[in-house]
Amino acid sequence: MAFFERKPPTARATHFDLATERGVVAISLRRHPRARNYTLRVGSPAGAPVLTMPVRGSLAEARAFLDRNAGWLINQMGRLPEARPIVDGATIPLRAVPHLIRHLPHRRGTVTPLASSEGPVLLVAGREEHLRRRVIDYLKKEARRDLERAVARHAMMLGVRVSAIRLRDQTSRWGSCSSTGTLSFSWRLVMAPPFVLDYLAAHEVAHLHEMNHGPRFWHLVESVCPETKQARAWLNRDGLHLHAIGAESPLAAAPTEDDLATA
Repeated sequence: MAFFERKPPTARATHFDLATERGVVAISLRRHPRARNYTLRVGSPAGAPVLTMPVRGSLAEARAFLDRNAGWLINQMGRLPEARPIVDGATIPLRAVPHLIRHLPHRRGTVTPLASSEGPVLLVAGREEHLRRRVIDYLKKEARRDLERAVARHAMMLGVRVSAIRLRDQTSRWGSCSSTGTLSFSWRLVMAPPFVLDYLAAHEVAHLHEMNHGPRFWHLVESVCPETKQARAWLNRDGLHLHAIGAESPLAAAPTEDDLATA
């Protein structure tokens, strides 16, 4: 059940508040030049639900659309995996292997991997308020190392040149390729099984040959990554759980393929 907090919409409004039994959810409001209808999107625990509206749409109509579909939104959010904070004692995957986080406030340095009787451990030094950031920085460093190796290998096999590799915390896609040869990836891929990261590297490198998803593109991807189908199945089944790791708000959500739009 949803309870609505109605505030007079203003021309500069950037979000709507939706009060639910679990707390207040901030719905991000975006105007898009190509939008013809009002759409509502919800996805991972890492961001906020997004209500997209036409440039000339009215805030009153946008709010009415949200109110009509609040039940759908709350139901979709209820299907999201629970947020998994990065804290002392938590377990996070690194290349699909669970690693226990141990905070050592008086230790010098940042993050140190260690094999122990408890299994793989990440020892995190420094103050508690820096723990989450230090773990994420470590994961980004490991992701860059893995991706640079995979991209270089696939680029050599396909005879293309990559101009740069960038890491982002993307919620709507795992990777992207620009016409200038810059490849962007989600750093969260380092938490997935290695064959999944390898597939995404092959996918984006193949776009330097084919900037589409036609038969020739998929033939290129599968020629350098035999586990393409398995990797895509893993992402569809388990990818959303990666976005729950380190999410700071259990009520937040972000775009996926589960979209609701006006007719």
